[in-house]
Amino acid sequence: MTESTPNIEKVVIIGTGFIGLPLALRLAKSGKRVVGVDIDENLVAAINDQSLNLDEAELQAMLESNEVDENLVGRTSPESGDAFVISVPTPMSEPQKSPDLSAVEAAVESILPHLSQDNIVNVESTIPPLTCKEVIAPKLTNAGFEPGTDVHLAHSPERILPGNVFEELVQNDRVIGGYTDGCADAAAQIYEPFLEGDVYRTDLISAELCKLMENTYRDVNIALSNEFALIGDALDLDMTDVIDLANNHPRVDILKPGIGVGGHCLPIDPWFLNEVDPEHTNLITTARRINDMMPDATARRIRHALSGLDSPRILVLGAAYKPNTRDPRESPAQDIVEELRLDGFDIVHRDRLVEDMTYDDLKPLVDETNPDAVVQLVAHDKTNEELASLAGELSEGGVSVLRPGIGNPLQPRTNE
Repeated sequence: MTESTPNIEKVVIIGTGFIGLPLALRLAKSGKRVVGVDIDENLVAAINDQSLNLDEAELQAMLESNEVDENLVGRTSPESGDAFVISVPTPMSEPQKSPDLSAVEAAVESILPHLSQDNIVNVESTIPPLTCKEVIAPKLTNAGFEPGTDVHLAHSPERILPGNVFEELVQNDRVIGGYTDGCADAAAQIYEPFLEGDVYRTDLISAELCKLMENTYRDVNIALSNEFALIGDALDLDMTDVIDLANNHPRVDILKPGIGVGGHCLPIDPWFLNEVDPEHTNLITTARRINDMMPDATARRIRHALSGLDSPRILVLGAAYKPNTRDPRESPAQDIVEELRLDGFDIVHRDRLVEDMTYDDLKPLVDETNPDAVVQLVAHDKTNEELASLAGELSEGGVSVLRPGIGNPLQPRTNE
């Protein structure tokens, strides 16, 4: 194989979930032939008949476009192509806090019978450092495809935010690590039809580390603000006011505390660093534990705030991991509800955006459930508006309103 850039006309994407499907849509819309592979037969069928209901209007319109209809096909197993993109989950095993690479390994093994000379194997899944070198490259070599000689091996971790995938997939810069420089150049061609952000080429381990460092940086900074909130709780002080004062310093920018950290990245990626070097990840793992502590601390404050009510019925609003998204993965709101239910609280849990928990209008939901208290855990914009409009009515009806999802979760705001 030469270092020349291969021609990419057909891309096979293994995993058509939160990350793989938007990429498949973008490439198909750009005129590339795309095969989206997933073990979920219902998802594959929905891709083929264009019946999926996606979070974003732009992605939905793309799914229903003529170009996608012509160029994208769903399959439950791979087939040959010019480039293969691995976009499957890398969950964390409990309680060991170790990355589970079984889906990534299975995805790589599934494409081996379909590989041919000069193909590209590009891993988008978030993986621990050295995974490409020590796990993926040997599988390719054992199948008769030497990385950098027979096939192009690369790692290009995704950088998109649920709820804003359409824009970020196009605008965000790409870091692409290659087994060789030529491998990185080849993988960059996958994104060339639509990418407007810059491309930064590097080696495999640097690309693996980059994604983990980005999310760990955010997690550590969130943990600092949450620890300040915990200190304020011990001192019976709302630390959000103090944080605002501190942020008047020209070189200080402390984040706001929250009920915890969710999503697939921040609660998981720091542990991938700990997996490869536990000796030097003390700050990182401490931050993880602080953020994991927040749902329990928030549940404790809710219990205290409602201690004057006898066996209260609680309407809890919010199950997504962050405002204005439908994504409930690793949601701290779910952990808080579980804690309260274990205490025997009678809870109705709803989220206007999360599948199987939705409601159209808050007023009929309140009338139907007749709660003694309403607790808002996730600050969806529409929910904020609804609670503001119902504030007087809820107060007159003697319904307590707690809003730990707004501001300091250890000093939950009310509608008063």
